Amino acid sequence: MPYYHSLGNIPHKRHVQFKKPEGGLYAEQLFSTEGFASNYSLLYHINPPTQIIRTDEPIDVSPKKITSNILKPRCLNGFQVKPGQNFLDSRKIVLFNNDCYLSLAAPETGFDKNVFYKNADADEVIFVHEGNGVLKTQYGQIKFGYGDYVVIPRGTIYQVEFEQKGNRLFIVESFAPVSFPKRYMSRYGQLLEHAPFCERDIRVPRDLETINEKGEFLIKVKKQGLMYDFWYAYHPFDVVGWDGCDYPYAISIHDFEPITGRVHQPPPVHQQFETSTFVICSFVPRLYDYHPDAIPAPYNHSNIDSDEVLYYVDGDFMSRKHVERGMITLHPAGIPHGPHPGAVERSIGAKETGELAVMVDTFRPLSLTAAGAGIEDESYAFSWID
Repeated sequence: MPYYHSLGNIPHKRHVQFKKPEGGLYAEQLFSTEGFASNYSLLYHINPPTQIIRTDEPIDVSPKKITSNILKPRCLNGFQVKPGQNFLDSRKIVLFNNDCYLSLAAPETGFDKNVFYKNADADEVIFVHEGNGVLKTQYGQIKFGYGDYVVIPRGTIYQVEFEQKGNRLFIVESFAPVSFPKRYMSRYGQLLEHAPFCERDIRVPRDLETINEKGEFLIKVKKQGLMYDFWYAYHPFDVVGWDGCDYPYAISIHDFEPITGRVHQPPPVHQQFETSTFVICSFVPRLYDYHPDAIPAPYNHSNIDSDEVLYYVDGDFMSRKHVERGMITLHPAGIPHGPHPGAVERSIGAKETGELAVMVDTFRPLSLTAAGAGIEDESYAFSWID
């Protein structure tokens, strides 16, 4: 996480006695990353967070590829994913590799009261396309809505509550830490003046609710493609305070300030997040290029080193025809792609675009799952024929 934050009550020093008003000690928990060598937070529980009372055998939830054909332009109609009863059941992985999973979800509800989730392998970036709600964690709560990226570090225990049915999410799971691009940050960790967003745009957890309840609380833990059920004796949100630099946060795509130029700018100007294995970009409404002979439509290009995934959110897309909300296109490394026939000519003279999209560029090839194949437009690969 970009900067230090604290919430609730904490002792004056790390790793010292922190006494309860009625006697006894609060249980300190170090939430650390990369072997104690990177960001961390310290949480203080009323009860030790280790009291397991029951477990079940894990079930396999790992994605399976449906084809070995990775060299094909693809288009997935994302809104054809059927609504699921709850947040976890609704998540459908459509594309994946060993570095990340890309999922679509249309949850009707969040979680049952005493059920929680922890992804022990991956950071999660949840893009909210439709719906409003609140993320509940040990760190506090974060309200979210249309256009928000909700970033949840691996190991975070959380619940999601939605205000209504009809929610649509695009979810990226990353097995490498998710951070802001290094070129946007000073060597001391502050977002620089030329960055397209700043710390004021980041929404950190608030409204820390300390719940001291004894019972049976189910935490569903995903680890190495398996889902484990752990029942604990105490509510996991019994934290009275915490501090540190590793915690969930939200930032809106609508707060991304586009970088433009006299001629067409390359995709890195749209970058929102980075990992060591892929990047996430935000395409937002912006003025077009202002050279007198500029061509606003993107030039044909070959992704020699990365697969390009574009999730279409809203607005008009000058480079594509027949674009619908929630659509996903995949242009794999190894073959060129570019604007559809007529798009270049139509773009000349245009002054601005209202497009809104999320792009994921992976540095290793992606595979298609059965869930993805079930919503694929098979004709897309041939849509450049004039």
